[in-house]
Amino acid sequence: MRKTMITAIIALLIVVSFSGCNLSFLNLNPTPFFPTPNYTMTALFSVDEIQATNPPLEFPFNTEEPLLPTVQPTSAVTEAPTQALPTITVYSTVIPPTKTSLPPIATNTAVTVRGGTWVTGKYMKTPPVIDSIWDEWDATKYPAKYVVYGTSQWEDSDDLEGSFAVSWNETYLYLAVKVLDEKYVQNATGEDIYKGDSIEILFDTNLYGDLSVISLSSDDFQIGISPGKGGVDDEKEVYLWYPSGKAGRINDAIVASSKNDGIYRVEVAIPWKVFNITPASGQQYGFGLSVSDNDDSSENVQQSMVSNLRNRKLVDPTTWTVLTLSK
Repeated sequence: MRKTMITAIIALLIVVSFSGCNLSFLNLNPTPFFPTPNYTMTALFSVDEIQATNPPLEFPFNTEEPLLPTVQPTSAVTEAPTQALPTITVYSTVIPPTKTSLPPIATNTAVTVRGGTWVTGKYMKTPPVIDSIWDEWDATKYPAKYVVYGTSQWEDSDDLEGSFAVSWNETYLYLAVKVLDEKYVQNATGEDIYKGDSIEILFDTNLYGDLSVISLSSDDFQIGISPGKGGVDDEKEVYLWYPSGKAGRINDAIVASSKNDGIYRVEVAIPWKVFNITPASGQQYGFGLSVSDNDDSSENVQQSMVSNLRNRKLVDPTTWTVLTLSK
């Protein structure tokens, strides 16, 4: 009996001894290497944990607050261009001075280049017969009716008025002129032919080269035509006044004239070589045609002059009009 109790006590001591020791090789539930999931990766992927650490009211509140101000600048930016459009009117105030700058706007219009009615010279494949008869002339007729000199001496259109046409080919510049004049008087010659019934031509061979120059230059020509000294059946003459260095009679010009019932007609062919020009369709030149009158057979004097140029000034080519050669 005693031996049995001793054996039981020893067994009890052994059990107590094993339960109190922390022997790693006997522990059936070892401590894991990673921390408890509640404090590591599980917390990162847990919806409950995120909602707990971030107050739910902050997300909608913070989202709405910044959106309101950002919407306002956006609408302001899109409206800004429409509000800025009226500033285009600032440029419109610059346009009028540009329009008044004539030389840069030399666009071949009668308003911006030279005044008056522009003249077109039509090409004649078959040269006209210079006989003062206009049968073969298929060209526009232009008036020369503006009284530019001797207004007090001019009575009416029967006293002095003119009309003309211009044509050309590779050799000549052709002119056909009709003049209403009750009394034909021409007794002068040479540089004085303007002191009798006569025709004057102004011709600028370098129109766009000196468009705004208000004085004569070496490319400007003044030519006079006498239908006949003493009468239209008598000796005709074509005289070059300007350039003065080339002044003199143009001997190879051709003139024919006739008179009937207070009207005299003239046809003239002037060689292009006089102007040192090789003509071509589309070329433009400064141009003017005027008619001088003298009704006093006892004196060589220019009493009046009519022209196709309303404001004709001999020494100011900007008062001349434009001749365009065409085919």
